[in-house]
Amino acid sequence: MIWKKKTPAKAAAFDTGKVFLAATQSLETIYSYFQTTPGGLGDDEVKARLKEYGPNEIVGKHRQNPLLMFVRTFINPFIGILMALALVALVIDVLMAPPGEQEWSSIVVITTMVFVSALLRFMQEWRSGKASEALGKMVSNTASVYRNGNTESEETGITGLVPGDIVYLSAGDMVPADLRIIESKDLFVSQSSLTGESGAVEKQALLPGGKPHGRGVAELENICYMGSNIISGSAKSIVFATGKNTYLGTIAKSISGVRAQTAFDRGIGNVSMLLIRFMLVMVPFVFLINGITKGDWFQAFIFAVSVAVGLTPEMLPMIVTANLSKGAVAMAKKKTIVKNLNAIQNFGAMNILCTDKTGTLTRDCVVLEKYINADGTPDDTKRVLRHAWFNSYFQTGLKNLMDRAILSHVRELRLEHLRDSYAKVDEIPFDFTRRRMSVVVEDRQGKRQIITKGAVEEMLSICDYAESGGFVAPMTPELRGKAAAVSRNMNKEGMRVLAVAQKSWIEKDHGFSVADESQMVLIGFLAFLDPPKPSAAGAIARLHAHGVEVKVLSGDNEAVVKTICRQVGVDTAGALTGPDLEQKSDEQLKRELPRIKVFSRLTPLQKTRIITLLQEQDNTVGFLGDGINDASALRHADVGISVDTAVDIAKESADIILLEKDLMVLEDGVIEGRKTFGNIMKYIKMTASSNFGNMFSVLAASAFLPFLPMLPIQLLVQNLLYDISQTTVPFDRMDPEYLRKPRKWDASGLGRFIVCIGPVSSVFDIVTFLLLWYLFGYNNPELQSLFQSGWFVEGLLSQTLIVHMIRTRKIPFLQSTASWPVVVLTLAVMAVGIVLPFTHMGAAIGLVPLPAAWFPWLVAILLSYCILTQIVKQWYIGRFHRWL
Repeated sequence: MIWKKKTPAKAAAFDTGKVFLAATQSLETIYSYFQTTPGGLGDDEVKARLKEYGPNEIVGKHRQNPLLMFVRTFINPFIGILMALALVALVIDVLMAPPGEQEWSSIVVITTMVFVSALLRFMQEWRSGKASEALGKMVSNTASVYRNGNTESEETGITGLVPGDIVYLSAGDMVPADLRIIESKDLFVSQSSLTGESGAVEKQALLPGGKPHGRGVAELENICYMGSNIISGSAKSIVFATGKNTYLGTIAKSISGVRAQTAFDRGIGNVSMLLIRFMLVMVPFVFLINGITKGDWFQAFIFAVSVAVGLTPEMLPMIVTANLSKGAVAMAKKKTIVKNLNAIQNFGAMNILCTDKTGTLTRDCVVLEKYINADGTPDDTKRVLRHAWFNSYFQTGLKNLMDRAILSHVRELRLEHLRDSYAKVDEIPFDFTRRRMSVVVEDRQGKRQIITKGAVEEMLSICDYAESGGFVAPMTPELRGKAAAVSRNMNKEGMRVLAVAQKSWIEKDHGFSVADESQMVLIGFLAFLDPPKPSAAGAIARLHAHGVEVKVLSGDNEAVVKTICRQVGVDTAGALTGPDLEQKSDEQLKRELPRIKVFSRLTPLQKTRIITLLQEQDNTVGFLGDGINDASALRHADVGISVDTAVDIAKESADIILLEKDLMVLEDGVIEGRKTFGNIMKYIKMTASSNFGNMFSVLAASAFLPFLPMLPIQLLVQNLLYDISQTTVPFDRMDPEYLRKPRKWDASGLGRFIVCIGPVSSVFDIVTFLLLWYLFGYNNPELQSLFQSGWFVEGLLSQTLIVHMIRTRKIPFLQSTASWPVVVLTLAVMAVGIVLPFTHMGAAIGLVPLPAAWFPWLVAILLSYCILTQIVKQWYIGRFHRWL
């Protein structure tokens, strides 16, 4: 035995010694240790090893303990403040009170507020977790694995891999576990997710007796690590570590639960701290003013504690969680899966969408339309088609849409018997720098030839000859120009063109490389058609109407990209190719980016560069892609968007997965993102402005009244009812006008909003004080209960009405009505507030029935409050050109 096998309970997170042993031991030893064969493990053995080693998962995919989740909902600054205030009330009202005079009401109300907030947040987070778990099952990654001695690989979920499994890797795959390479062919791997190095690294199986040359674990050339991705080539490998025992598992464990804060996260945190600081500054003033003017420092302290409770927006965490989880579920119903909840806000803020062409603007159903000779004449003998078929059939890498179209066309013509006459010798895999791939085949007579297929520009660069009129001739400038013209003409018809070349009678019999792709003979062209989707033009127009500019970033030929873009309504006046882009500095490109809508012949790094420069210009950039070459751009974009049919590495890099590759689906997601953001902003502005206005009212009343304007318990009950009225804000609708523009987090206007809108309620609170004091004569301590009851009702109703006033820039109820949950709950809270003084519960907290003469005045005050708020709102919108 080479190394001691460890049980899962004692297994280390990552064993460096084990990796070096896996890299240096012979294949026979490796097979023996893992008790496996080149044909893989049997099903029974897989089940046993799954039980021993556990699923091939990193961390954090298990459902959280509900009790721990509930406890964690109490860990936030607002709940902490309320709990501290409840403790103060317990000491003063109960422990320090004389026997028989203990007062529990404040403690009960504060504790109720804490539990209501925590319980609602727990319910939302639990539902969000269950929804995310269900949505996660809709998007899964697979691996090609050999099992039960089969010679053909089968697809299985990566979580089902175990040590000893034999895995096949090809271009586009994400490495599903830590692997020792057994066989390889031109294998290049990106380890950027592990090492930060953007360049691809060549990996290979060692020759018998060979030793790896790498010094560090990441440098071992016959080891591939979980989380890296295959750029090109293919390999057969054996799994030696899974899940938490992988190299990635160690990294993931060290950063588990940690993610970078977005602007939205920072904004929520800033608002929270702003409201807390505001409370900590103002509450002492309330305490001092009441203590000095009333002389009862104990009651002044209790009242100040109650004011602090009222100023604490304890519902904010619940409102944010509820909005995000509701948005994720709503987007899922529209075929949009959210992997990262916080990406919803960026989705709504997105003002530029960069997208590829194939499958997004086009039908993603490529058909082989033409195959012609190099001189442009029809290929009546199907010689060009046969060579193209050999290239597509014998390659072991990722077969793209054009390969499938070639194979399908040959199948329809019933020419597949050709494979019986040829054998594959070798291949030179595709990569995105060369943009071509080659296979080496040999017929029964021993004729060996290289067949190469790829992008026209790159193919012409390696062709020294061309077939013309049935003869092979040197590639003169005239022939090169004629070949390029043939390709351009088909491009202008919206077809994508590939060139096919060959070189015969090759003496070399192994070890073929890119250097062998030289002195080729151009034999013809293949033309493929992927027509635009009928919905593409309408979707682009609708995205534009909602403030999202669409830019097309494609690796395709310029003429093809422009033709498709014109057909779907994308402006092609500003267009740029990859080679031209490479010649421009970042400053030059920044100046030109606003007018350029179409990019063609781009490399993966150029796509990333464009996205980064757009972000530097204060844009929120989304990128939609599904290929290997899109992974870097997906990671760098503010919102990485992929599709369920994408390659593994693209899905892993994305924040959002579309179950249907259609811009119409994307538009629905953008709208949901804006709804989510808008409802969160409603709550923040409602709470902040209401608290600011209430503080002014309390300070004014405390300074001039000979008694408390409201008893502490009354203030607590009023705040509890107001909090309840806001719990349905996540289910509110947004005005269509709000949804037409991207919405970015901007806290700069929050202070201005508070100062402008908050004092409006204070004006009518003071009017209420004057009416109760002078008109109704409640101006002495014996009648303070009537005064307090009058302000309790007016304050609660005006606070509840602010929900309807702030939720829209229009006239509430007449031009814009809230959703029915908001209307029903706010009306119910207002009804409770009016009825409460007439009940035994109201009497228990010091409220008394109000005279009938008070209610007409109350209606007039509330109506005037709504009118003045609307006037100030219209002035604010006209002055600052924004509302929510």
